Amino acid sequence: MTWNRAADPGSDFASPPGAGPSRPRRRIPALALGIAVIAIALTAASGAVAARTSPAGRTAAGVRAASGSPLVIADLAPFTGVDAALGPIYDASCLAATHQINLAGGVLGHDLTCKTFDTRGDPADAVPAAHQMFATTPNLALVIGCTSDEAASVVPIINANKMVMFCMTGQSEFDHIHYPYFFRLVPPDLEEAYAMIDIAHFFKHFTRIALAFGNDIGSQTFVGPAIAAIHKVGLKLVANQTLDLSATTFRTEAATVLAGHPQVVVTEALGSADATFLSELKQLNGGKMIPVIGTSATISPAWFLSVARAIGAKTLANNFWADNLVVNTAGAAFKGFEAAMAAVKSQTKGDGSFSTLLSAPGAVHLYDGMNLAALAMIEAKSTTPSAYKADLIKIGDGVPGAVVVNTFAEGVAALKRGKAIRYVGPGGPTSFDSYHDSPGIFQIDRYRPNGSVLVAADIPTSQLRAVS
Repeated sequence: MTWNRAADPGSDFASPPGAGPSRPRRRIPALALGIAVIAIALTAASGAVAARTSPAGRTAAGVRAASGSPLVIADLAPFTGVDAALGPIYDASCLAATHQINLAGGVLGHDLTCKTFDTRGDPADAVPAAHQMFATTPNLALVIGCTSDEAASVVPIINANKMVMFCMTGQSEFDHIHYPYFFRLVPPDLEEAYAMIDIAHFFKHFTRIALAFGNDIGSQTFVGPAIAAIHKVGLKLVANQTLDLSATTFRTEAATVLAGHPQVVVTEALGSADATFLSELKQLNGGKMIPVIGTSATISPAWFLSVARAIGAKTLANNFWADNLVVNTAGAAFKGFEAAMAAVKSQTKGDGSFSTLLSAPGAVHLYDGMNLAALAMIEAKSTTPSAYKADLIKIGDGVPGAVVVNTFAEGVAALKRGKAIRYVGPGGPTSFDSYHDSPGIFQIDRYRPNGSVLVAADIPTSQLRAVS
């Protein structure tokens, strides 16, 4: 394994000030989809809906008068339930992107605004929420969110309505089922599972691995690939525990893990589960913490806050690594993103440190997706998804002679000069395949005791496939 940027994991790096939930992913079985569809007739108004509007568009001359109705970006995601921390992160990204787009003049005479739709992390609630979104939202121009909790059930609905979507799902079926209006800037769960085992084996040289994953569908999708990767590279699986997210204690599971004498615990258990499990693991181990490797979902303000309270912030910082998606923190792209996030800080919600959002894939990559879509609308001279989606790929991947732009404002200026453009935002360049996937590169993250994030190394996805 060759690391792009190797460093002593205990040293201090020039890195982003924080990170947030990358994208917990939930695979929904076909039966659940069928039940969810039936639920439409029974729960027509299910799911909380709220409008969130970014600051009004302004120019140097003052408030810019809108020449058309606002275009709506819908955040279709969990705002309640186990994954309730995800929705507010996406909403913060939406507020930031629309604020910056409106400052730069909006899109074809329209300001952009954000509206939230709560899927509750359950397909039975997500399906009626998706239908409600289309029934109650004039001028809908883009959908973001659609995590793995609900992607399998709502993506077909969104696609049938010919609406472009940027989804934060890692479900593998989207690797080979083509939905023309589906776009994804995050990798499949399969590759993330490989990334965690890469960290354990190639980066930390652990040989005895314990798994402890939540009993939710999304967390369990990591288990099979992780076990396969463990066997592939010749490591020993000493425990595989499933954590009931509704439980209040995990002493039995912690004792079973300890009995296997692991060198590291690989985990994702959302809500309060990981905090309780890791606290009891530490207690049963005589107060000594076993090293932990988490999924990108554990790079989250809420996850850090709960676990740090349970085992101590310094203990967590000294014993924790996670895979995450690379965030380009150098140059104009990140500066623009950082400024946009800071401008809407007072409007954002959620637990934990606001600074962690600046490396959260759910914030970074949706911000990029919204900028791509807005620039594509301008290039296509249309806000209709069927008209602008091809330009989204062209602007993301670039064409020969394209000028690289790092912000929406730069892109608009270049388009006005008649230039072809390639947008490269804080999430880095895109490379869409025929299924509109652009997975990017993993990085290894750690926490500092204050909750900010330390970047240790990058892992190209091409190397992850070698592990598989």
